[in-house]
Formats: sequence, structure tokens, C-alpha cells
Amino acid sequence: MAKKKKKFRGFWIFFKLQLLLLCILAGVFGYYFLGGYAGTVRQLKEDADSLAAKSSEETFRKGETGLVYDKKGELIKAYKGEKDAYYMEYKDLPVIVEKTMVSVEDRKFYKHHGVDYRAIIRASFAMFRNGEVTQGGSTITQQLARTVFLSNERTWERKMEEIFLAQNLEKKFTKTQIMEFYLNNIYFGNGYYGIEAAAQGYFSKSVKKLDLSQVAFLCAIPNNPTLYDPVRHKKNTLKRRDFILYGMYDQQMISHATYEEAKEEKIKLKRKKEIKKNNYVETFINDCAVRALMKTRGFEFEYYFEKSKEKKAYQKEYQKLYEECENSLYTDGYRIYTSIDMEQQAKLQNAIDVGLNGFQEKNEEGVFMLQGAGVTIDNTTGFVTAVCGGRTQDFNGYTLNRAYQSYRQPGSAIKPLIVFTPALERGYTPDSIVLDQKTADGPTNADRVYEGSITFRHAVNSSKNTVAWNLFDELTPEAGLEYLKKMGYKKLDPEDNRLPAALGGFTIGVSPLEMAAGYAALENDGCYREPTCIVKIEDTQGNLIYTSEAEEDKFETKASDEEADGVRIYKSNASRMMTDMLCTVMTEGTGRGLALGDMPCAGKTGTTSNNVDGWFAGYTRYFTTSVWVGYDQPQQLSSLAGATYPGHIWQNYMTSIHENMTPMSFVPYIEQKDVDTDY
Repeated sequence: MAKKKKKFRGFWIFFKLQLLLLCILAGVFGYYFLGGYAGTVRQLKEDADSLAAKSSEETFRKGETGLVYDKKGELIKAYKGEKDAYYMEYKDLPVIVEKTMVSVEDRKFYKHHGVDYRAIIRASFAMFRNGEVTQGGSTITQQLARTVFLSNERTWERKMEEIFLAQNLEKKFTKTQIMEFYLNNIYFGNGYYGIEAAAQGYFSKSVKKLDLSQVAFLCAIPNNPTLYDPVRHKKNTLKRRDFILYGMYDQQMISHATYEEAKEEKIKLKRKKEIKKNNYVETFINDCAVRALMKTRGFEFEYYFEKSKEKKAYQKEYQKLYEECENSLYTDGYRIYTSIDMEQQAKLQNAIDVGLNGFQEKNEEGVFMLQGAGVTIDNTTGFVTAVCGGRTQDFNGYTLNRAYQSYRQPGSAIKPLIVFTPALERGYTPDSIVLDQKTADGPTNADRVYEGSITFRHAVNSSKNTVAWNLFDELTPEAGLEYLKKMGYKKLDPEDNRLPAALGGFTIGVSPLEMAAGYAALENDGCYREPTCIVKIEDTQGNLIYTSEAEEDKFETKASDEEADGVRIYKSNASRMMTDMLCTVMTEGTGRGLALGDMPCAGKTGTTSNNVDGWFAGYTRYFTTSVWVGYDQPQQLSSLAGATYPGHIWQNYMTSIHENMTPMSFVPYIEQKDVDTDY
């Protein structure tokens, strides 16, 4: 009897396993249909069938070129993927290119019908194990489908549609056609689409003239064009090149001797010379355009986080979407209309170059040691019209744009934004009496002169550190910094919540762009407008993709009296009082001698400790401009102060752009009762 039970034991185990599998499958199918996924998948398949049916060889040869225009409608830049210019047919592609790409991206390319299901299963298990997508599992055909027809969004819907498309493409086109389309459309970073464009862009010669090591180097990029960017992360690219070469040796595509020789080869980039470019304008436009596109996708920008975990998650999401939107500039054929005034741009660049011409010392990379940056905002529209991120120099590619990418200590130039105007909101007036007196824990005045009881206006004119310190203490640093947070100042640190911030003592600092926007808010009756140069973005058919808030004239708050547009930051009358006092700074205070003749103007100097950074920020009714001067690696320059190089650059430039303009006075403030000044 026992033998009989043992005999049928295997059968029952097998039966139970089959029953369990049937139950699981029944559950999966039930969930699939009852959960509504069947309808979604069916729709995705129909969409994929339609896209594939409409495709032709021309679909994969089409390069969407984006165009950027200045204020006058003149072309500034073309975002060109170079597909048309460098498209290479299969018969002209070197065999080694195809072999290399297949070895690293899709070893079963010639065996599957568009999808490698085993690779997808491996990627799925990795996803469940790691909690996120860590392996692609995509074949070359899938990558082609994603690149040409879809986005890089990591969702199951996109993956399903990608699979359906790949299967359709394999039915419609031959393997050689798919390989040709792939090698001409895949992204190689820095705006280069296709292997020939990459060869021309990174080596300044055709892919036909590249050797094995160079080809493997290029084939390393598409896996992650940011991580393996040859310009910014060459070491990463070389490491992956070596990985690819070993894979080719392991697959017996090349000999061990060839592998060793290729691995030891030194890779020297020879970037293709750019046609005349507008360095600082183009990098700023690029950043503004990307951020505008991110907004169209519903992204909400944040700058302050309570927990590091939240910040890390935000930065990851930000970087992913930023890269996607930046890539789309080169592929989607946008028409980007900007507020950039190229005449103003040339004048601002010239003012900085001439103003710092006496300093010719350069660092090891050939970059001028002493630098300057400036930003101009049109006070009527709130748009940026000129942006200069450094002195003129000839370099391949783009350089650091200090106008919006560098953050430095602002010195006393920050006082009107976080101390003086907030104090005016709380009852102080230009005639209020304040105490200029050295205290034990307080700062010293720049001129080391202490005058006792003085008017608020005189304290601003002379940029009294003692008065700013005491007013900030009365206001509280937290309340003062809140004004900058409302204006989106990006690099504020929790450590800035202290009294030295009243004098510009920040952990990181502010950018010239932020300073210009802050002073423009004072001119705009206390209403802030986000500084951008993007007026609108259209697609190739002229359909509106994005319109700036300034262009739409839609804002969160409106000023009641002068109908100033923007988000309310300061009370209208407080801003007008501040402007009035900054006008006397230009005639009686630290900005004396920097006025613009008959054109009414307001401004403020800023000089940091040991003369490391110099600032001048000021405005007329027409334009606001901020200027910074200093070294990229902070160091002392005894002759540097807000009223020296920055002030003279500001004056020369602002004088030139206001030529033939009718002098226009600022709106006067309303007299109000003085506050009891007892701190």
C-alpha cells in the first residue's frame, strides 16, 4: 500500500502545481480584464499600429530644427539635430559600427522580431528587486521606436506601445533598414543625432575615417548621453568604451591583440568649430526655454526643503525632466520667440569688456581671471533683454554664464531688498531718525564713521552697516529673508537666517539675474516678475506650446494704483519711498557721480569684505540693470568696490541704451506718519 502511495506521489505534486498555475493565470487574466487594462492595452496597440502604418523611410530621415528669434524677429540660433546634413545610408556605414552597436545594445538583433522577451523579463525582475527601473531590456528596434515616435517617460503604457511599435516596424522594414534608421536617429549627446553627426561633432571627420577605439567610444554614449557625455564626463565614456571592447572580444568579434590595442589608444576630441555663436545669450535662452517646457508638463519648481530626502527626490525628478526637455529642443522643431535685444546685448558686452580691459591676467585654461557679469530687464514688460555672463573670449562650445550660473556675496546691494524696504513697510519713512552707533556685537561702517542720530535717507545714502544691522534685528532675519524666498532666490541656505545677512553675508550668495529681478520689483511698485527671455514657443505648424505669464498678462496679484503687474512682494508706497532714497544715493551717496545726466535713476552699490566682490544695481523707468565684478575663485582686489568697476560699467552701459530717450521721473511716494524708532 505504501508503495502505491509513493508511486502516485509525483503525479499529485505535478497536478497541484498545474492547478496552482491555472489559478494564478486566472487571477492575472481577471485582473487584466476587470481592472480595465485590456482596453488601455488595446488602445495602445491601435495607436502603435497607426504610427507604424503611416511611417516611411522619410519618417526616419526627417530632422526637426528648432529656431530662436530675438526681440526684432531676427534669427539668433538654430537647434539642429543635423540628421539631414549627416544622414548616412546603410551601404555607406562601416561594418565595424554596426557590429559594435549590436554587441553592446542588442546581441540578438538579427534573431528576434523586434522584442527580446527574456531581456524584458530580466529587466522586470530587476525593477521589482530594486524598486525602480534599472535595466532597459529594450532592443535596437524598441530604442528606434522610442526615439522617433515616443518619449523617454518610464511608464508601463509607454513600454507597451514601444513593444507594439517595434513589432510593427520589424514587419514593415528589413533588419538593414532598421539598423540604418537607428544609427541615424539615436542621440549621441550635445545635440548630435546619428553616428555621422557624432563623428563630425566630436572628431571633426566622417565615421568612415574612425578606427575601432573611436567607434566604440561613440557607441558608449547613447546608453546615457548625460553620464557618458564625452565633453563633460570623458572618463565615464572611456570606461564604457573599454567595457564595449571587452564585450566584442568576449563575443569573438575581435582578437585579444586588437582588444588590447584599441583599449590602450588615447582618445583626443576635436570638436567641430561652431559657426558664430552668441555664447551667453544662447546658454541663457536654452535654460529659460527648458524651464518653460518643464512648466508645460506641469513641473513645479521648488528651492527650499525641510528634509534632505525631499531635496534629493526633487533634484532627481528635476534633472530627468530637464534633460528630456533640453533634448526636445533639438528634435521637436520649436519656434522660440525671445525678448533679447541684440543691440543692448552688444553694448552690455562691450561695457564689461572695456571696463575690465586693464586686467589681462588669465588662468591655466586661458580664461580671464577678473570677470564681470550683467543682466538687463525691460521694466515695461519684465522680460530680460540682455544677459552677459563674462568677458569676451573665443572658446569651443559654451562657457560659464556668470549672469545666472554664479552666486556671490551681494554686500550692501542686498540691503534695499531685505532690510530697508521691509522697514519702510513697517512704518519707517525717509525722514525717520535712526541711530548710527557702533555696538559690541555689531558691524563697523565701511568708512568707520559713526554719526549718532541721522535720518533714514542719510543711512541709505551712506550705506550705514550699523543701521542696517539694527533694523534687520528688529525685523528679524527670518522675516527679511522671506522677501527673497518669495522672489525665488535659489541658493538661500538655512544658515543665512542670521544678522550678517543684512550686510550680504550669505552662505552661498545671489546671482546677477536675481539681483536685477529684485531691483526691477522695486521699480515695478513692489511687484515681482520672474526673469525670463522666453516670450512664447510654437511648434513647426505654428501652434502655441507656451506663452509666458508676462505675455498673457496673467498674474497672481495686481497693484491697485499704477496697475503694476507681477506677484506682490513689497507694498507700493514702500517701494516708491525706497526708489526715492536710491535716487539720492546717485547724487549724494555711495553712487555719487554715477548718475545718467538728465535721466532720473536709482541705484545701490555693494562691496563685500576685503574687496572680493563688487556690485552695482540700479534702474530708470525704462530699464533695470545689475552688474557684478570679481574673480571666479574669490580673491581680494583692493581697487574693487561697488562704485568703481561695477558702477562705471553700469553707468557707461545705461547711458548708451538711454540715448535719445525722454527723461521720465519716478512715481512720487505718499507722505505717511513716521514710526517710533526705538531699537
